[in-house]
Amino acid sequence: MQELSNPAIAAAGGYDGSGSRGGDGSWRQHVSHLSGTVRPFDRPRGQRSSSSTVGQSRRNPSEEKGGDRRTRRSRTRPSKNDTAKPSPVRERRSRSRTPKKARSRGTSPFVYGTRLLILGVGLGVLAGTLLSVWDPASRYSAEAQGSNSQASESTEVVDRAAISRLSAPPILQLTGELSALKTELQGLAAPHADLTPGIFVVDLDTGGYVDLNGSSSFSAASTIKLPILIAFFQAVDEGKVRLDQMLTMQAEQVAGGSGDMRYSAPGTEYSALETATKMITISDNTATNMLIDLLGGAEILNEQFRGWGLSSTQISNPLPDLEGTNTTSPRDLVQLMSMVEQGGLVSLRSRDRLLDILTATVNDSLLPQGLGQDAAIAHKTGDIGTSIADAGLVDRPDGKRYLIATLVKRPHNDPQGEELIRQMSKAVYDSFDRDR
Repeated sequence: MQELSNPAIAAAGGYDGSGSRGGDGSWRQHVSHLSGTVRPFDRPRGQRSSSSTVGQSRRNPSEEKGGDRRTRRSRTRPSKNDTAKPSPVRERRSRSRTPKKARSRGTSPFVYGTRLLILGVGLGVLAGTLLSVWDPASRYSAEAQGSNSQASESTEVVDRAAISRLSAPPILQLTGELSALKTELQGLAAPHADLTPGIFVVDLDTGGYVDLNGSSSFSAASTIKLPILIAFFQAVDEGKVRLDQMLTMQAEQVAGGSGDMRYSAPGTEYSALETATKMITISDNTATNMLIDLLGGAEILNEQFRGWGLSSTQISNPLPDLEGTNTTSPRDLVQLMSMVEQGGLVSLRSRDRLLDILTATVNDSLLPQGLGQDAAIAHKTGDIGTSIADAGLVDRPDGKRYLIATLVKRPHNDPQGEELIRQMSKAVYDSFDRDR
């Protein structure tokens, strides 16, 4: 059965044939401007259809008064042989049922409520978006948060980049050997036949270098503490060690020689940073042994050194190692300092702290004695009976920088070894004045 759809009714705000309410949402009667009659589907729900005007015109007044229902029904029912078209009454009744079915499919209040809720949420989101766009404060806040996020991500990227160099540290870039300077250094060493010097120098600005027995292996003495310090800050960067972590000094870690921690009773606690600082500034041997144990032992550290490309650097005994079994080379020490200076091996924060510690080295009797006024040096010395050494980064007041490592094998405690290091240091420093 087709549903009714009258454009005139739809225009008046009434039933639109889709089962929804028209106009203000109520089932009101609408007067058709076409016929002037009340539409049968406009009556309230549940009211039965009354006889149409056509039906009333066909009824007999006498039947309405005295006839029973059976008689009235039989008279209005068409005969079996009647071939006439269906009466208008049935047609009108058929049409009158259409709005009932349409109303039965009408939208429930729950659906209306859901639609209103969705509409309200959508309007709220739209309004909030417009307000955030129009409000400068919120816009600037969002931009600031974005900047902070980018800065945080940038810092993390820098730290990760520094740590990633552990497996592939920067390679020492060398250009040409400084032959004039090398000849001068050879001349300084020539009078000392009983000394075996080794020196390696690199100009950080040009890559020029001097190699005099630079790859030879020497007793490291306390210069072995330089790679241990770098390994310590690597562990800090990796979160394996905290600077404020407390370390307990064990009896077997106490060592003679340089340093003052040996005067403390076993069981005394020191922070990790204080221990590392004492290892360098006053060359404390007890502090060195504590850090070797903290970082996993000599074998773990030696493997780490090899991973950095250090071919001659190795820990064989705890400090003070008076026998000189711990070894390194001038080139290894310069290469190590070069990697740190270029931002490798450790994070930039750890690099700055590490260089500050090296700058605070108390013993200034070797390389610093050959430097000019206002020059700065971050370095580590070493001194046992048969070996004397110093290695560091020199920063001249004119901005030029270079790396230098000197190790001298000598007769037991021969002071000529110290003097040769001072002479070589001055020759290297003065050579940068001539190159201006």
